[in-house]
Amino acid sequence: MTYHPKSDFLRVMIERGFLADCTDYQGLDEALMAGVVPTYIGYDATAQSLHVGHLLNIMMLRWLQKTGHKPITLMGGGTTKIGDPSFRSEERPLLTPEQIDANIAGMKQVFAKYLSYGEGATDAIMLNNAEWLDDLNYLDFLRDIGRHFSVNRMLSFESVKSRLDREQSLSFLEFNYMILQAYDFLELNRRYGCALQMGGSDQWGNIVNGIDLTRRIIDREVFGLTSPLLTTSDGRKMGKSAGGAIWLNAGMLSPYEFWQFWRNTTDADVGRFLKLYTELPVEECDRLGALEGSDINAAKAILANEVTRLCHGAAAAEAAAATAHEVFAGGGVGDDLPTLVLSTEDLGDGISVVQLITRSGLARTGKEAKRLIADNGARLNDAPLTDAGLMIDAAALAEPIKLSAGKKRHALVRLVE
Repeated sequence: MTYHPKSDFLRVMIERGFLADCTDYQGLDEALMAGVVPTYIGYDATAQSLHVGHLLNIMMLRWLQKTGHKPITLMGGGTTKIGDPSFRSEERPLLTPEQIDANIAGMKQVFAKYLSYGEGATDAIMLNNAEWLDDLNYLDFLRDIGRHFSVNRMLSFESVKSRLDREQSLSFLEFNYMILQAYDFLELNRRYGCALQMGGSDQWGNIVNGIDLTRRIIDREVFGLTSPLLTTSDGRKMGKSAGGAIWLNAGMLSPYEFWQFWRNTTDADVGRFLKLYTELPVEECDRLGALEGSDINAAKAILANEVTRLCHGAAAAEAAAATAHEVFAGGGVGDDLPTLVLSTEDLGDGISVVQLITRSGLARTGKEAKRLIADNGARLNDAPLTDAGLMIDAAALAEPIKLSAGKKRHALVRLVE
């Protein structure tokens, strides 16, 4: 990156590693210097929570607001009915309007932790594209909007091309998605003066479509900016773990499990993740990321504390750190661990330890749990677990028991009457 921006926002994006590409660096920089730039990122409501894969772009909106501009979180109440085909191998399952509304309600809880919503010039606003998409007249839309899109060009976008190259079906329904997303940018500019769309680098084609459409229809200059698609240093997609997605809602993933995900960051990723996911000064991120040996573990704890504090609050971050200390340093149980609660009815005459490992989320299948035990990777109350046929009865659960998979993943099992 050789461009040296004058605006605070672009400077932060470049310094901290958020920026993959921009449609016009100088033009955007000048717009950011001239006044408040309303900026949007779209989120389709495909789940009840956002996950760590969304967090990089949420932090971009947070920095946008901190540097004096207006974030728009656009909920895809309309586009979710179709589904974004970008880099997907198959069509998304279609959701009902009720499912979409429930998912939007869950996602709202996350945004409120990172952004300040209100009526002020730089306060964030949340919109739903169903507001203008649900009532479109199809023939009018084709005539007024569809005529501006070249199918040849749409087929050349990498997100579509990769799907067709693999000879995987791309429905006409999905093919419409990029036209609707472009229309979102046009409508947001008309209604709210939105001048910038941001997204992951896989959204580049969709963003460029929206810019072209807005210029053609209302002759206004708008901009696009993308972030890199993150993978960890060992090549895994950011936000995935052995236990599944790392959700940002506490009801879907406990703050302790969230904290532990960040504490388990690979050494090589610590400095980069501190810049992207915390607000610590860049110099401090670089210093912490350069630590080696046992010192890097202290940097990982700082990373976990800072990210958890932003997402779940200071109290949850402190509780998670205390639980981790108790579990790892003190050999204790820790009340904040993920917990499987069993009733006496669930327990019956007894339950196998393999079932407990599976049901607590430490293994995905019974076969995986048995392999964990066979490989000496399982522990019961910090003692090696070697018997895959062990049965746990009510007497064994008079006190909560702690199950462990390896050194870093733990769960409690409690019995309630």
